[in-house]
Amino acid sequence: MGVAAIALVAGCATAPERPAEEIVKARAQARWDALVKEDYAAAYGYLGPGSRAVNSLDAYKASINKGFYKSGQVETATCEAETCEVQVRVEYEFKGSRIKTPLGETWIKQQGNWWYVLK
Repeated sequence: MGVAAIALVAGCATAPERPAEEIVKARAQARWDALVKEDYAAAYGYLGPGSRAVNSLDAYKASINKGFYKSGQVETATCEAETCEVQVRVEYEFKGSRIKTPLGETWIKQQGNWWYVLK
């Protein structure tokens, strides 16, 4: 009976929550992967509820220069309470040259998840 009780308690245990930085870095990278693949519907899914409320998917797609981004690599996420600042190394093509540049993003926690803030 003791073993069964231990197994029951162990089965009810929940995994520890991942740090916000880890969660946001993964979500930000997934968004950038979608942008590079030109999967704008998937990238749109990472916008916060407020951004999606005022920007339709079609408007979002129209705002993106297709084929512009060649890569996006999330480097860091620094979080405090309900906001994270993310640094991304973005590569894009401009006038036939590939350029790499840092880019800062803001992510916020709403409705139990982390969302990109569209500027």
